[in-house]
Amino acid sequence: MSISDYASLLVDAGEYSGREDIAHNFPRFLGLAELKLNRGLRVADMEVTDEISLIDGDGTLPADFLEAREVKNVSGIPIRAVSLQQLTSSYMDRNGTPAGYAIVGSTIKVRPTSDEDITVTYYGKIPALTPSNPSNWLLEKASDVYLFALVNEIAIWGKDVDGATAAQQLLMLAISGLKIEDERSRWGNAQVVVGGVTP
Repeated sequence: MSISDYASLLVDAGEYSGREDIAHNFPRFLGLAELKLNRGLRVADMEVTDEISLIDGDGTLPADFLEAREVKNVSGIPIRAVSLQQLTSSYMDRNGTPAGYAIVGSTIKVRPTSDEDITVTYYGKIPALTPSNPSNWLLEKASDVYLFALVNEIAIWGKDVDGATAAQQLLMLAISGLKIEDERSRWGNAQVVVGGVTP
């Protein structure tokens, strides 16, 4: 596929949708497509690791945060996700090494309370495509996902039910292919370990 940047994506989206009048609405279509992709897509290329500073056990999540993969305390030991109610009732106002966390809005709360940094590996939002940021990892790796997501948005805007349905099906196939590729790169050489007692 010849889609390499923002401009070529705009051209191809217009051609595939059969609409040459979309340029003025393209940023809106792109924003809607990325919003929907961020809701459902979770692949290795979205993973980011960052340190978060805590004050009284609370820290501000990164602006691109979507979902936590792993949270570790300052000793590098993973801490577990729990409900806010459980976090509050189990640890009350105790200080110490964090053992659990809950996410409330854009804040991560760890308990027991600590002022030490934590390390969070999380799924980050797909970097938005713009004229000044004309490419990102998703466009480079799976330009068909972007293309069909946009064609779908254009068809919805144009009240083209058949076109939207067809574009949605193509988008699902493209995302499925991306997920299969992701699983193979993560687990392709993994060995199966069977639990239980060995005879």
